[in-house]
Amino acid sequence: MSWWPLIKVLPIKTNLKFVSFAKYAAILSTVLVLASLVGVFKPGLNMGIDFRGGAVMELTKPGGQALDLEAVRHEPQARVVERVQAAITGAVGEVAYSGVSVVGSKVSGELFTSGLLALGAAILLMFAYIWFRFEPQFGLGAVAGLLHDVILVFGLIVLMRLEFSLNMVAAILTVIGYSMNDTVVVFDRLRENLRKYKQMPLREVIDLTINEILTRTIITGFTAVMVLAALAYFGGPALFGFSIALMFGIVCGTYSSIYVGAPIILLWGVKRGGAADEAKPIKLGMASRP
Repeated sequence: MSWWPLIKVLPIKTNLKFVSFAKYAAILSTVLVLASLVGVFKPGLNMGIDFRGGAVMELTKPGGQALDLEAVRHEPQARVVERVQAAITGAVGEVAYSGVSVVGSKVSGELFTSGLLALGAAILLMFAYIWFRFEPQFGLGAVAGLLHDVILVFGLIVLMRLEFSLNMVAAILTVIGYSMNDTVVVFDRLRENLRKYKQMPLREVIDLTINEILTRTIITGFTAVMVLAALAYFGGPALFGFSIALMFGIVCGTYSSIYVGAPIILLWGVKRGGAADEAKPIKLGMASRP
């Protein structure tokens, strides 16, 4: 990717002290998570047709005439599809229906439950994967980061009054996958450095690890955000909420890998490799006397 001129702006090697800001980041994350949880209950999610039931109709005016959307939205108050179509015709004239779908209240309730179960199962499976691949404290840090990202995405959905539908569930599942991928990259490099620098303080090893993968993380995240921004702009209302939630989730996933997962490992502590691993001697350059 050396052809991209913006990559040259990024430094090859950084030496930023991320851990020194962990306390302030923890306060910020706590406030945002609590605010998001409050918002989920009040005012609550803006449920889409998938989860609250109802009918979705796609209609156009013959001859490409302009359609009065406000009249369409306010006129039909009936409970069956044929009466709704008759009410729309009376409000705006003859229209052509290209698609009509109806979701009952029972089906919508089952879809909502299934969506929540899918999110919960994804988090549990990710935790199990990290638990077996790393030590337990790594799993705790990964799950804390996942919950942090998911809750903040829900907070964004409430704040922007985005429609919570099956598309949004798919976006959150994608955020979970991205967040876990970013966390695994950090944890892999951290475990490698813990074995390599056994005498280095843990906070310094964490800073070293994050600095080593920082450029890669920025490039990956920024590329994904650019694609999603184009999708949000050109994809229309149907993909706008999906794209915005994904963009925000990617930013949160990058942030949580640095300031949620890693600080938990710092608080918990970690073993420095197996017993067979030996600390590497440090060579000091000294001039010999004649």
